[in-house]
Amino acid sequence: MAGPRAAAAALLLAALLLAVLAPWAGRGAAAAPAAPNGTLGAELERRWESLVARSLARLPVASQPKEAAVQSGAGDYLLGIKRLRRLYCNVGIGFHLQVLPDGRIGGVHADTSDSLLELSPVERGVVSIFGVASRFFVAMNSKGKLYGSPFFAEECKFKEILLPNNYNAYESYRYPGTFIALSKNGKTKKGSRVSPAMKVTHFLPRL
Repeated sequence: MAGPRAAAAALLLAALLLAVLAPWAGRGAAAAPAAPNGTLGAELERRWESLVARSLARLPVASQPKEAAVQSGAGDYLLGIKRLRRLYCNVGIGFHLQVLPDGRIGGVHADTSDSLLELSPVERGVVSIFGVASRFFVAMNSKGKLYGSPFFAEECKFKEILLPNNYNAYESYRYPGTFIALSKNGKTKKGSRVSPAMKVTHFLPRL
């Protein structure tokens, strides 16, 4: 309930500020003693932009104008944009992460329907990974084992970490320090036995 109320309050504040300050923005220099080089008008404009920016910052990201979210560095995650991708791991002959119809997780060299994944933002820097064909979420248990979950749960959340080589690592949000990984044979590795320094945890999102 706090989210909608905060959004409504912020929108009302922005509207009131616009109603009060907009007339002055245009005639500020004429209504007050002349200021050198129009500094009064510039100051009013600066204050207005600052107040609007602070009002927008109080809004939930989904309620913010797209331009504001992008300029603030929010990116696709905060805009709620879902991505259809294949996660490619360059180990062995190269494998895509796949979610099979029975919920098993593994790797496959070719582009298949089971390797098409939907990456959805959960919160900033955290995503869920959903098998489009299988209808299972990628999940990781406390032992670092990957499995397919028919329902979204805490074990389905992964931190998406951009690495220096422009690949991503996916760390369990529920169990920090455990990562999605594929072996050189295309089988899953226990997430507790790997780290982002290892190539087996590096994935390239691609179509």
